[in-house]
Amino acid sequence: MSSAVGYPAVLTDGNVVLRPYRRGDAGQWVEVRTYNEAWLRQWEAIPPAPWAELNSTAAFHMIRRAMRKGARQGESMPFAICVREQGRERLVGHINLGSIVRRAFSSAYCGYWIDSRVAGRGIMPTALALVVDHAFGSGRLHRVEVNIRPENKPSRRVVEKLGFREEGYHPHYMFIDGAWRDHIGYALTWEDVATDGGLMARWRRRRG
Repeated sequence: MSSAVGYPAVLTDGNVVLRPYRRGDAGQWVEVRTYNEAWLRQWEAIPPAPWAELNSTAAFHMIRRAMRKGARQGESMPFAICVREQGRERLVGHINLGSIVRRAFSSAYCGYWIDSRVAGRGIMPTALALVVDHAFGSGRLHRVEVNIRPENKPSRRVVEKLGFREEGYHPHYMFIDGAWRDHIGYALTWEDVATDGGLMARWRRRRG
């Protein structure tokens, strides 16, 4: 099978590390997902099943296999978001470039989530900036889109901090938490960040 251009890869900035998932991540993934049920469930497109079942060790291995298959086929670039503390990496979230289309479109959608216990520390904007720069560089993409429910203010703050452009409003866009939910579409193209030296350079200046 082919693989995604620019993947696998490890992306870092300070103590933030983005890397492909490992089999050994199962325990941390289950703990983080279990702890954050109330924080995450309302925003995710998931089957109508118990949270514990959807976020079990068996579920992790099934999801990891699916992510690896998508990456091998060049359709996605999934990363575990980790924080390096005292020489060890702690898994605190997920970010993925998905639905990758090449040729004249050269675009991808980006989705992400973060452990509520580390929210507000700049980890998620850093992770998104790393992924966008990687997409425009080694990933050879031209455009990255993020679609977010209007009510999801923490997620909207992430893209707004980074200067993503609001492009449109999508009524009844995706079935989430029992209903078809509206989303706001945000996007960046390479031209939007080229004069800044990349999105990470822009983010570093904005956070001082």
